[in-house]
Amino acid sequence: MELLVRYLNRSNSVSSDITQDLIKEESLRDDLKYYFMSPCEKYRARRHIPWKMGVQILKIVMITTQLILFGLNNQLVVAYKEENTMALKNLFLKGYSGVDEDDYSVSVYTQHAVYDSLFYLLDRCSQLGQLSVGPISYAEDEDGKLKPLTICKEYYKKSSLEPSDEAYDIDAQLETICMSHAPNTAHEWKTQNASFFHMDFYRLVDIKITFELKGINLQTVRSRELPDCYSFYVTITFDNQCHSGKVKIFLDIDFESSACRDWKISGTAQKNTHYLLMFDGFVVLVCITSTALCARSIILAVKLLQRFSHFFRDNFNRKVCKDDQGEFLNGWYVLVIVSDLLAITGSVLKMEIQAKSLTSYDVCSIFLGTSTLLVWVGVIRYLGYFQKYNVLILTMKAAFPKVLRFCCCAGMIYLGYTFCGWIVLGPYHEKFESLSRVAECLFSLLNGDDMFTTFAQLKDTNTLVWLFSRTYLYSFISLFIYMVLSLFIALITDSYETIKNYQRNGFPLTDLQKFLQDHKDFLVVEENGQTDVELSNSVRFCCYCQRYDGARINVKMLQ
Repeated sequence: MELLVRYLNRSNSVSSDITQDLIKEESLRDDLKYYFMSPCEKYRARRHIPWKMGVQILKIVMITTQLILFGLNNQLVVAYKEENTMALKNLFLKGYSGVDEDDYSVSVYTQHAVYDSLFYLLDRCSQLGQLSVGPISYAEDEDGKLKPLTICKEYYKKSSLEPSDEAYDIDAQLETICMSHAPNTAHEWKTQNASFFHMDFYRLVDIKITFELKGINLQTVRSRELPDCYSFYVTITFDNQCHSGKVKIFLDIDFESSACRDWKISGTAQKNTHYLLMFDGFVVLVCITSTALCARSIILAVKLLQRFSHFFRDNFNRKVCKDDQGEFLNGWYVLVIVSDLLAITGSVLKMEIQAKSLTSYDVCSIFLGTSTLLVWVGVIRYLGYFQKYNVLILTMKAAFPKVLRFCCCAGMIYLGYTFCGWIVLGPYHEKFESLSRVAECLFSLLNGDDMFTTFAQLKDTNTLVWLFSRTYLYSFISLFIYMVLSLFIALITDSYETIKNYQRNGFPLTDLQKFLQDHKDFLVVEENGQTDVELSNSVRFCCYCQRYDGARINVKMLQ
């Protein structure tokens, strides 16, 4: 009788353990199924409102609206800066044609032309109020005095040249001599300081004229915004560093905007910037919410992966393949978090710009533009829930490793052509003058652009270089267009065909998918202890799993 009681108790205990294991397995399976559901399926299954999807949709609308508003305002600023730069070049540079000759504005070739351009500049500075048609004037300091105009000459300390005798004596150290006066009396300098304007052109390296102007951007009044006050830091350089007989004249302007100290507007309603600041603050709040939700999803995914890994180790004595582990680590969440951080930074900068505390329009544009790009790319995640819309995602995912390896090999050849073209053709072709321009030119040729122009613009003064250039260009075009580019497209096409074939015939099931479908045949172990399992990613993998005596499985991923 005691034996019978013990047997029944043991049977009940075993039955209880089996029931408990089945409950844990079903609970894990339900949680996994829920995790991989689309937002709509989650709502139908448990009536959970898809807050994360709603926040993403709201964020797309708000960030895009914010970008458009900032872009319209930035257009006015950029137009004001460009037009003022053009106006000042026409005012101060004698002989300026309206188009820069190269990276410089004007060039002169005689001593008389240098003196003439310099005195022309000083005369124009002294008559700025009578010449300029825009709201621009001399800058003043805190005491109400005009800030000075400064002229600096940079010389070699000692220079003695006799080109006819092929002799020279030069001290490479430089010395600078400067002179400052009020800009409205600049036209009087040439008579009062005649010795300063005597130039020793053999020693002269450059002449720099610097001064500061003030201006007001009145065009923003039409858009019902307060006009900004601008400081123009103007630098005009007579560059003689090359000593080639050609003096290049540059005009560079640094802009700095600020809120005007004293202003009054009548006849129009002032646009209240507080609403824009509140809108930007709400964008920051939405982005913080989005980051918190995505971080929460990543944490839940890691915990779920740990549960699934422990279950497989305890019940099947094996590890989860890396491909299945990757299903839990969703890269879209990382993308969303990065876009949120960029949007928050850009919004804060935009608020500072509207408050006239910063003028970093370019930096703010980069943050807002990149965040908007990533936000719209993140929309693809929700299209991926539909089989007919996720072909692009699967193809990119399948082709990316192969394309990356292929680009590494092709990049070595591309770099070789870049360095070769720069050193050989640089002195004879403007598109090969620098490494960056060579890379851009070759990329254009790779895509079939500017082919005839690249051939035709080469100077044929050197026959050997001309013959080399033809060999160089023909070989690059033939190799990269007919072979490299064709192979690049073939890799992507092959991945696309693989995906289409899987969509017709079904993707191979992974261990994770078999578990979700309640399959029991996760692995069929052969006599040698090895098995092959096809994974269900966009490309096929083989998991070679070997069973050890110590209940340890080592899984290798081989493509």
